[in-house]
Amino acid sequence: MGREASPPAAEVLAFGDPAARWVLAATVLGSGLAFLDATVVNIALPAIGRDLGADVTGLTWTVNAYTLTLAACVLVGGSLGDRFGRRRVFLIGVAWFGAASVACAMATGVPVLVVARALQGVGAALLTPGALAILRTTFREADRSRAIGVWSGLAGLTGAVGPFLGGWLLGVGSWRWIFLINVPIVLGVLAIGARFVPESRDARAPERIDALGAALAVLGLGAVTYGLSVWPVEGGGSAVVLAALGLGVVTLVGFVAWERTTSVPMLPLRLFSAPRFAVANLVTFLVYAGLGGVFFWLVVALQVVAGWTPLAAGLSLLPITGLMLVFSPSAGVLGDKLGPRIPMTAGPLLGAVGVALLARVGPETSSWPEVVLPVTVLGVGLTLTVTPLTSTALGAVPDEHAGLASGVNNAVARTGGLVIVAALPTLTGLGAEGFGDAGVLAPAFRIAMLVCAALLAVGGIVAALFLRPPRRAPEEESVCPRYHCAIAQPPVAVAEDRSGRPSG
Repeated sequence: MGREASPPAAEVLAFGDPAARWVLAATVLGSGLAFLDATVVNIALPAIGRDLGADVTGLTWTVNAYTLTLAACVLVGGSLGDRFGRRRVFLIGVAWFGAASVACAMATGVPVLVVARALQGVGAALLTPGALAILRTTFREADRSRAIGVWSGLAGLTGAVGPFLGGWLLGVGSWRWIFLINVPIVLGVLAIGARFVPESRDARAPERIDALGAALAVLGLGAVTYGLSVWPVEGGGSAVVLAALGLGVVTLVGFVAWERTTSVPMLPLRLFSAPRFAVANLVTFLVYAGLGGVFFWLVVALQVVAGWTPLAAGLSLLPITGLMLVFSPSAGVLGDKLGPRIPMTAGPLLGAVGVALLARVGPETSSWPEVVLPVTVLGVGLTLTVTPLTSTALGAVPDEHAGLASGVNNAVARTGGLVIVAALPTLTGLGAEGFGDAGVLAPAFRIAMLVCAALLAVGGIVAALFLRPPRRAPEEESVCPRYHCAIAQPPVAVAEDRSGRPSG
């Protein structure tokens, strides 16, 4: 029996429908798990280091083990959802994530915690692309940007509230509670998803999964990450560092070569021949690399350098939470009216200003305005950027590839954060014990913030220079864009909404 296309017309939802609210709830809470654990751990790094005796390398891997498996497997997660059912794979990912969270809470040493975090990343890789693909294939075309805006605001809210929640949990209990808090959320998502989320899949998805491509991606990214992580300890000229980086580069080159030749690539390189998709993902890499560095370093520096409590450090990021919660849906509507180029230019540039101002944080930083004002500027920039960026990346491909496009965009975002978190200790000259030494961390933090600000600024400049509206045939100027292989080539396909009409 052949697989059904996703989803039948009767199941397409309008924004505001009761069923649509449940779909949003499931996708927001599910994605929120992944976003929450990408940031909540940062606030607990000093406590984890003290409790488990972790150095810079151990703490870096506590973060990067999660990001590595998420970045390397999210493409497979999107493909599995397109093939076997997006709701099914989404719920499997949620359950997997919950089990791995319990394992993290029970860790007795850094190696066990790192392995459990890697397993968490696998679960996040299964659920994250499925959430966005469910929204894109379940909501009618006219409501997709609004739905994605709500998802961006509320799911992003969990990532922004992570440091605050982590600070509170550290104050009333132990760092282990930052993982156990996931369990009731997991149970709720499983109940809502099984009852209210419609199933969808791509009837044309290939039967075979690109297992070799996934293995090459994990090995390549893992080797590069390891090499960058141990550089501050071993030195750039050590055999371990050179071997790891060399293996990583060779493996990633092999990954690209394999993806170009295999008939069922995990990462279809042809997607990047669509200019808007390529530019959106380049901006994604730069912006999320900058954000990854900020969220990793800021809450640690506020505790170690400025002497703030974990709760106070977490509260400093609340402006981002509030701004994204209130204004992300409006940012989606604004992106539809003005086009994504303006917000995707202004947002990263504003964010760069905020991050550059954060470079002033030091031992004398004792008042909230010194931190809250720059964080607010960053929050405005982030709110302007996220929804138009996500909508542009997903809207550049036909609906049947929604899971794959979401997977690619998530992989690019996580890879950006992965690389910068691993590279910043080396770029800033931070030593093996630097995260626990205020005298060493303070100057390194200033350099790190300037590097992150530069990445955000370059992301905005790339959007300004290269993001263009899709070309339209004259007779379709008021109807929809076509998706192009290249600027001067004929269109690959025209996307259609559930009623069969062309749509952008």
